[in-house]
Amino acid sequence: LTGLTVEGTLGAGLLLYCLAFVPAPRDWLLSLPDLPIYALLLMALFLCGAALARPLIHAASLRLFRQRARALDGRRVRRQSYEVGLLLATVVALAALRVLTWVSLLLLALALVIAELLFLSQVEAEAS
Repeated sequence: LTGLTVEGTLGAGLLLYCLAFVPAPRDWLLSLPDLPIYALLLMALFLCGAALARPLIHAASLRLFRQRARALDGRRVRRQSYEVGLLLATVVALAALRVLTWVSLLLLALALVIAELLFLSQVEAEAS
C-alpha cells in the first residue's frame, strides 16, 4: 500500500483546508469565479476517496483471490482505489453541474465497471 500515507494526508489536509478557509461556491461548476474552488474540492475528494478505498480493496482482494500474485497485486489495488476516487469526484462534479440523477449515477458506475473489466481482461491466462 505504497503512497497511501502521502495521498491520504494530502487529500485530508486539502479537504480540511477547503472546508475551513475557502469560501463556499455560490454558483454552478462552470462559473469562472467558482471554478478554482470546485477544482480544489474535487481534487481533495478524489485523493480522500482513493485513500479511504485502498485498504478496503486490499483487504477484499486478500480474501477473494486464491492466487498469491493476484491477491498482492498493488497496481490493481491502486488503480481500483483511483477509480473509486474518480467516481466520488465525478458524482460531486455532476451534482455541481446540477445534472445528477439516478440514471446518470448508474451510467457512470456502469462505465467504471466496464473499464475495470477491460483492465482485468488484459491479464494473461495462466497455463494449466
